[in-house]
Parts: sequence; C-alpha cells; structure tokens
Amino acid sequence: MLGPVADPWAVILAGGDGTRLRALTRRIAGDERPKQFCRLVDGETMIDRTRRRAEWVVRPDRHVVVVTADHAGYFGALPLELAPGRLVVQPRNRGTLAGLLYPVLRVVDLAGDAPVVILPSDHDVAEEPAFMDQVAQALEVVRALPERLVLLGIEPEGPEVEYGWIEPGPVPPEAEGPVVFGVRRFWEKPTPALARALYARRCLWNSFVMVGWASTVLDIARRAVPDVWQDLAPLRRAIGTRREPAVARRVYQRLPALSFSAHVLVRMADRLLVLPVKDVGWADWGHPQRVLASLERRGCRPGWLEPLELAPPA
Repeated sequence: MLGPVADPWAVILAGGDGTRLRALTRRIAGDERPKQFCRLVDGETMIDRTRRRAEWVVRPDRHVVVVTADHAGYFGALPLELAPGRLVVQPRNRGTLAGLLYPVLRVVDLAGDAPVVILPSDHDVAEEPAFMDQVAQALEVVRALPERLVLLGIEPEGPEVEYGWIEPGPVPPEAEGPVVFGVRRFWEKPTPALARALYARRCLWNSFVMVGWASTVLDIARRAVPDVWQDLAPLRRAIGTRREPAVARRVYQRLPALSFSAHVLVRMADRLLVLPVKDVGWADWGHPQRVLASLERRGCRPGWLEPLELAPPA
C-alpha cells in the first residue's frame, strides 16, 4: 500500500449508457440497465468489481463514483455504501469529458490537490493484483513528474480493431524509476490493415486507465478545451454547496457531449506518458462476444451463461 503522503483517490467512471452490451445485459437482468449496474460475474456489478479492484491502491473512503441521474433506479445500495460526497450524480450523460471532469472537481473539493486514479467501470482484469501494481507504479511516476498524466497501455494480444491504440514515443529524459514512454499519437478503432501495422510496431491498447494529480487533469482539460472549461465555471464555483445540484442541471443543459480521449488526450500528447502493461488479462467489455471470451479464458461460468446467439463485433 502507498504511504501517508499524497494518498491517492480513485475516480470510477460509471455514467455511460452501456448500449454496446445491451443485448447481453437485457438477457441477464431483464431490463434496460447499463452494463455497470449488471451482475455479470460472481453476483457483482461491474461497479462493484471496479471498486474492489481499486482497493488494492486506494482506500474505500477515497473512492468517488460518477453516475447519471437517468440510471437512479439501478443505483441500489451504492449511495449508502460510499462515504458522504463520494457519489457524483450527473444530470445527464454528456460523454467522458464531462463525466471525468466533474468527479475530479469533487475530489479537489473534498481533499484539495491529490493524485487520482481514473478507472472505467466496464473493464475485466483477470490478474487484478498485477494490474493494480502497475497503477501503483504510475503513481510513483506522477509523484516524481507532477505535470504529467500517465496512461496505462496494454501490450496487445493481436491486431484488435475495436480498441483505441497508443503509439509510444521516446523515453523522456526526466523519467526515472518505472519505465514509461512519451506518447507520439493515438489511433482510434483502426482498419484491419492499420491494426496489423500498429501491432507490428509494438503499439499499445489504450485502456483509458489514467493516473495523475487532480490539478494536472484539470489543467490539461483547461488548455485542450477552453470553451468547455468556461462552460463549467458555474459548476466549479458551486461544488460542495447547496446550489450544486441546480447549477449542475443548468450547466449540463448546454454542455456538448464530448470524448475525453478525442478532445483532450489527442490534443495534449506532450503532457502524457504511457506505462506498458502486459500479462494481466485485460479486456474492455464493450461487446457480448468479448465478455464470453474473457469468461471462457479463465474458466468462469456464471449462472446466466447458456449458449448465446450473438453477432460478432462490427
């Protein structure tokens, strides 16, 4: 576990609509709940699994979970399980840009500047201790290089066309300790031919797991999307006050639905580092076939698992 100085917080992203996995989650749950609220393995929701994984490096009382108001019927005991102020309810889903910045702003209100570990809640990781050890390594990096944001890049198992890719650059001269690389550029869902080329060039899958100081995440966003940063100004001032819910509703009415990857990471590659991760059994559960493949790989058979007629990814 990490020491008492600059203890990290976890930001767990659970505000999406889960439409890509709806064919499977509807079969399992019998309703339209997003995948993060579906009990896919061992009776746990994907939020449960992500919170448990986060505990390897972040104390449970430092977990901030972002959700969306439309999904309130599926929250279950989550509001009671989290410490006060740790559940961030977006008025609506406006993409990963708003969905990431809002909880980071909440961390700053609760704790001031602190390292944050950003964890999507739609991932499966077979070797959780090994994966979270790499998160701990990334925390070491950002403590030494606080102006940088570290992405975990998964060493690929093949030329996957459904994932985003990171092309690593040179090792920064100021980097010491864990091996990290600069980021040359991003490739989003490449063609089969390009995916084969990226695989041959030893590029990495973009896990969207990120580690950095809260102030660095916000500064990178401010520089990349100044108009959105300005739109968020009323909410930034209202965080932690009684006015916050009403202000959030007004702000979200005019926020554009934007991707943090496409509108921030791609534009700020010079502030990023990538830490290669291998042999952890990582998968983004964005399609039913990927869920089934992950379960088969580790010999897991949940009660709902029966022969399924599911189309492969497009």
